[in-house]
Amino acid sequence: MRKTTALRQLVTRPSLDFLMEAHNGLSARIVEEAGFPGVWASGLTLSASFGVRDNNELSWSQVVDHVAFMADATSVPVLLDGDTGYGNFNNMRRLVRKLERVDVGGVVIEDKLFPKTNSFIRSERQPLADVDEFVGKIKAGKDSQTDPDFVLIARVEALIAGWGLAEALRRAEAYHLAGADAILIHSRQSSPAEIFAFLDAWGGRAPVALVPTKYWRTPTADFRARGVSVVIWANHLLRAGITSMQATAKRIAADESLLNVEPHVAPLHEVFRLQGDAELEDAERRYLPARASLSAVVLAAGAGNDFGGLTERAPKAMLKVQGTPILARLLEDFGSAGARDVVVVRGHRAEAIDVPGARFVDNADFATTGEAWSLGLAEDALVPGTLVAFGDIVLKRYIVQALLDDAGPGITLAVDSTLASADVPDRVRADRADTGRFSFDEVRLAAIGDEVTPSASHGAWIGLLHVGADGAAWLREATAAARADGTLRSARLVDLLARVRAAHPVRVVWIRGGWVNVNNLTDLVDASDL
Repeated sequence: MRKTTALRQLVTRPSLDFLMEAHNGLSARIVEEAGFPGVWASGLTLSASFGVRDNNELSWSQVVDHVAFMADATSVPVLLDGDTGYGNFNNMRRLVRKLERVDVGGVVIEDKLFPKTNSFIRSERQPLADVDEFVGKIKAGKDSQTDPDFVLIARVEALIAGWGLAEALRRAEAYHLAGADAILIHSRQSSPAEIFAFLDAWGGRAPVALVPTKYWRTPTADFRARGVSVVIWANHLLRAGITSMQATAKRIAADESLLNVEPHVAPLHEVFRLQGDAELEDAERRYLPARASLSAVVLAAGAGNDFGGLTERAPKAMLKVQGTPILARLLEDFGSAGARDVVVVRGHRAEAIDVPGARFVDNADFATTGEAWSLGLAEDALVPGTLVAFGDIVLKRYIVQALLDDAGPGITLAVDSTLASADVPDRVRADRADTGRFSFDEVRLAAIGDEVTPSASHGAWIGLLHVGADGAAWLREATAAARADGTLRSARLVDLLARVRAAHPVRVVWIRGGWVNVNNLTDLVDASDL
């Protein structure tokens, strides 16, 4: 059902219905969720939400743009408080066409002069429009609509201005004959007596809408008994919001803290829900290219002994390179590649490792265990799309991206081919050497660790790898096997990789320099130069 049709049915059916005020998309959605069948886009509260007076200081084009967001935010119809139509009959024609385009269900226009003043401010001094001129405006609006169900309601201000019941009835009849779909009769009295007198005299000639802001004590049963079609609660969400915002602002200013406020305000996830984040998340799954999530496990339990006393109070992973700790720099590199969930395994001086954006697992036996044991403590974090790294490497950021670009579903190692034939730790032999030429064929690991002699090596593993969906399971299997045969406590990470390679293919990605494994003061200087 079109929103215009839903609003027309709401206005014309014999039962009483209610509209609730909203002043932006968020409050409109709250109104719908509360169960109201329609939204009243109040001129007063729209103006107030912009911090201006309800005197047409907000232009009609600004109003249309703003109410468009309200219509987009809801599936129920929006009825706009259109003031006087923002000008003469020509402005009215443009207004109706624009409102139809932004899916607003209808508009209320009042028979005062442009620019108008709010009905509850100096009402006795407010001039009313000429009846014939206002009738022409109604006809212009009805002739301009392309949707036959678009609703135009004429608001009679005669009682507000003190012109009496007879004038209110005369105007209402003229507006009804001009084609208005309903009459909104307004009053500033705290008693509904003059409204009830109007209703009795009107005799149900056309649907009637009321705004009982001043006569709010009137029982709803009295409106229903007199055949009122629509009651509009016209400004109460804004007023409730003002009270709450004033109290919250004063409390925070006085306390200089959020402690007494945070438990009493809506949680952020409720804001995101009202904004429709779930729909966007669903759309992202349907329309964005699939990207595997990325996480990281960093092994930083070691002490480091060749730093001239620098690691007595902090592990080497916290030594600074150009003013930034090695570990913090590594996490920034991973973060730039999209890794948001990072687990750091701490050991020596664990309390000194405190970097933002990481969760921590502590290896209390760091002095008597190796890298494989530390990894085993964090094996729950070995999920598809995990980077595993030593916590003492400094590298150029492109190396991380190069590894990710070539990573497969298994395990992929970053290997420095410039260290081929060098007597260095973690030597690697692949199924073929790095020729410097591009090939579509992947390079596979043939052997790793001490079983590879320097002369037979094709490079050195730099302490960085990626595990995909299969690789995560393979590495957990190798960890479990080493734990079962009692070798896990003393094993290095290359020992686990050798176990994996014996059963599964492991991919090698060649790099050429651009990294330093910081094992001593010389390495620390080299890392700064890098």
